[in-house]
Amino acid sequence: MLAVGKTHLVKFGNLAALVCAVGTFAFIAESGDLFANEGPAGRPPAVPLVVHDPYFSIWSFTDYLAEDWPRHWTGRIHALCSLIRIDGKAYRLMGTPQLDIPALPQKNLTVLPTRTIYEWETPQIGVRLTFLTPVLPHDLNLLSRPVTYLIWEVWSRDGASHEVELYYDNSAELAVNTPDQVVIWERGQAGSLVWMRIGTLEQPILQKKGDDLRIDWGYAYTAAPQSEDLRTVMTDHESARRGFVQSGTVPGRDDPPEPRAAQDRWPVAACAWRLGSVGAQPQSRHVLLAYDDILSIEYLGQRLRPYWRKYFAHIGDVLVQAEKDLPRLVDACEEFDHHLMKDAEKIGGRGYANLIALAYRHTLGAHKLTLGPQGEPMLFSKECFSNGCIATVDVTYPASPFFMLFNNELLKATLTPVLEYAASPRWKFPFAPHDLGTYPLANGQVYGGGETSEEHQMPVEESANLLILACVVSRLDGNTHYAEKYWPLLQRWAEYLEEKGFDPENQLCTDDFTGPLAHNCNLSAKATLALACYADMCHRAGKEEPSAKYRKLAEDFAAKWIQAADDGDHYRLAFDKPGTWSQKYNLVWDKLLNLNVFPGEVRQKEVAFYKRQLQPYGLPLDNRALFTKTDWTVWTATLADSREDFDALMNPLYRFIDETPDRVPLTDWYWTNNARLRGFRARPVIGGVFIKFLEYPDLWKKWSTTAEQ
Repeated sequence: MLAVGKTHLVKFGNLAALVCAVGTFAFIAESGDLFANEGPAGRPPAVPLVVHDPYFSIWSFTDYLAEDWPRHWTGRIHALCSLIRIDGKAYRLMGTPQLDIPALPQKNLTVLPTRTIYEWETPQIGVRLTFLTPVLPHDLNLLSRPVTYLIWEVWSRDGASHEVELYYDNSAELAVNTPDQVVIWERGQAGSLVWMRIGTLEQPILQKKGDDLRIDWGYAYTAAPQSEDLRTVMTDHESARRGFVQSGTVPGRDDPPEPRAAQDRWPVAACAWRLGSVGAQPQSRHVLLAYDDILSIEYLGQRLRPYWRKYFAHIGDVLVQAEKDLPRLVDACEEFDHHLMKDAEKIGGRGYANLIALAYRHTLGAHKLTLGPQGEPMLFSKECFSNGCIATVDVTYPASPFFMLFNNELLKATLTPVLEYAASPRWKFPFAPHDLGTYPLANGQVYGGGETSEEHQMPVEESANLLILACVVSRLDGNTHYAEKYWPLLQRWAEYLEEKGFDPENQLCTDDFTGPLAHNCNLSAKATLALACYADMCHRAGKEEPSAKYRKLAEDFAAKWIQAADDGDHYRLAFDKPGTWSQKYNLVWDKLLNLNVFPGEVRQKEVAFYKRQLQPYGLPLDNRALFTKTDWTVWTATLADSREDFDALMNPLYRFIDETPDRVPLTDWYWTNNARLRGFRARPVIGGVFIKFLEYPDLWKKWSTTAEQ
């Protein structure tokens, strides 16, 4: 157990940040009494640094920031480097440049929803580097800005003054898919900022699709406030870094912007500051790291711009506003992080709060917010390291608790692209689609039989998902206006589930890696609850006759389910397979939405059985294998009626996060016996871990109504 130290307030420039002295590694740190209870240490498998969308997503895969280069979520190096000189001696803070200089001793790592904070100490000097990504969910303008602030603070610890210089650079790797691609660079000014940008010569906008890809169009921007002590340069990495180590500054002239490969002497955009004599009062400097992708998504043949273009004509305008907003955003993010972590700890304990801290930017970073064809927000997910699909319905479903909690407009923004596609003449099936294509091209379903065949589709899965999600949208809106735009679809899918939902044929569900399964009990429960959700929407829309019909149908299905699925002390994996079991995570909506279709004893019996199936690192998904899903584990634990049972099911998951040897952005598919990665990483479905909040009406109202202010 890592001790939590006292809280202290640190001033830097005209800003203020509340940070705690904590143990060597911790996800969260807010106040000493907040985490007085015992809990996991909270060692993140990978640390979010600059996380905005599936392309602009940079992480540290190690505990120490100077232990390795930062990396894109796919594992490719996206080099960020930071050095410091103290009284003429150079140290490394971030990255591993090939320089014969030591790393400054790192003391703390703190991960919060919108901030990641590193601290270093020597007897003489203290240093703090904060990665601030102000993705506050109630403000779509702010949320869509592709800007992360890197804020350094330096102060003396021994009562003496010390001469200090700071250095930062990022490489052209941020703007290429592979480092053999040719890049160019240039510089300019925006308000009080000086900026440098790097991008490919070719600019193949939206010309690639797939999973293990990085962006190779648009430009990576590095911006900093102009000042007498700042020097910037675009040159090869060795000249920039060696120059700083030797002299405390960087070369005075940019390399000619001749096109060359990103790996040809590794061009960087570098900043160096002479802080001068630093005493006990902290001094701070910052840069804005941004990415202008120009065009983000192709949707049914139309190229969509990033959502921030609704408010700004050019990325330079974004940078100017971002610089102006920094003092306000420091305070706003501090307040947001504090209250979210306090609530998470209250309902789920320290381990759950750690998970929420890690999952927040992760969830948003697996989505891209765009300006739709009619100027509406459209939010597209990517199936990271599974198949690269875009806007997958059975990915939106597990990710949805995040958006349900924070902003119903974002939930609708995930549904609108799919519902518009399903309502078009292109979609001819009586059930809902699975996806819209392969990221970033949302030009029509590619999974299974695509638009041409029912083969390898997920008909019950996706139809039920969209009915449940539409019901939640209606409840949060307090009306069915959104749902009514797509009522013929919803009715068609309800009729499909009426015929096919109770006893599903041999077909895939969202856990498609387990293969098709007939008579799937968990899928049947989902269909049953989806019909209850449709009945609920009908009632809210004043359609009382279909409301009564589908409510009775759901109740009849549930009564038959209890008998057909019963296996003594639990319920089966499939109706025709005695001696089997599975996580019935879909039952959670009966509890959270107060549908009251299944008796509470069903959940209680399942939870009691699950507690006896636990492995060292979690609850297996079902009896067929020892792997599990991170998101479904939290949904299943939320079935529990007591905090004791919730903790019993969740504690092995926290242990997995702390101990897994696979250092990648959090996976949602792993082995419960040895904590090893089974597959997937950085996927949108991690948003599902926020579902525990939805169990508490006051908290759900508190966080969802924030978006309306």
